[in-house]
Amino acid sequence: MVIPKLSRRLGVWILRELSRAKSSPMRAGYVQSPYSQYLQPLTRINTFRGAIFQKHHHFSTTIVDNASKEGSEEKGKISVTFVDKDGEETQIKVPIGMSMLEAAHENDIELEGACEGSLACSTCHVIVMDMEQYNKLEEPTDEENDMLDLAFGLTETSRLGCQVIAKPELDGLRLALPAATRNFAVDGYKPKPH
Repeated sequence: MVIPKLSRRLGVWILRELSRAKSSPMRAGYVQSPYSQYLQPLTRINTFRGAIFQKHHHFSTTIVDNASKEGSEEKGKISVTFVDKDGEETQIKVPIGMSMLEAAHENDIELEGACEGSLACSTCHVIVMDMEQYNKLEEPTDEENDMLDLAFGLTETSRLGCQVIAKPELDGLRLALPAATRNFAVDGYKPKPH
């Protein structure tokens, strides 16, 4: 009961003060008074069917031309070819920003990824087949190199699939899957002889 009375009194006071304030002639669409900082420029306010649209107009369209939608989807993907141990090739489209491990799983390609991309295994080991493409990748971190040291069939262009992230310059990437993987959680750890 107290709040509605207070709100009403405040509203009456504001109206009274606004009507008493000395208004100077309108300049550049503003009402000049002590409270003009609270008023919007008149030129920026438009009424349309009872609604007031101010500075920012937010519109959305729900109908999209299918051709333009497909075109934008293709721009956000790169072509990647996985070559399995038998030489069979599988070409897929991978969204920019997705790891090769995720892409392989989404496309039923046999790339294990036992640690689910947490850099705790080497089961998502892939071999980049083109040195030029390999050089476009970011340098492997120390953690990735530590895991790669444990990978089966390590090569000069070996990487972990969870650390190879799709980006536009990698379009056409070809990745070979090694003949085997080492999953220490299943196989047990056997240190390499020096």
